Amino acid sequence: MAWMMLIIAGLAEIGGVISLKLTEGFTKIKPTISCLLFAGISFYLLSASVQTLPVGTAYAIWTGIGSAGSILIGMLFFKESKDIKRIILISGIVISIIGLKFVS
Repeated sequence: MAWMMLIIAGLAEIGGVISLKLTEGFTKIKPTISCLLFAGISFYLLSASVQTLPVGTAYAIWTGIGSAGSILIGMLFFKESKDIKRIILISGIVISIIGLKFVS
């Protein structure tokens, strides 16, 4: 169950980061509320998962999911660079996340 909470926390982190971009400096109310909601869910689930999982592993996976997911969403929806180097490096993050799951 802790792993599921951690994965959902990472996905909520992606939602928070994407909402943060849409707030335009916290000048738009709906994305601001969405950002705060996603951030709250993300932190709550992260805190629940570290009750069972090692904190370093959980934090690395949480940030990895948030980072890789935010980069991929940025590429798909915000016309951010799709340079092959970025894709290779994101793959490294994903491989590391999977590796941490299996050694923990």
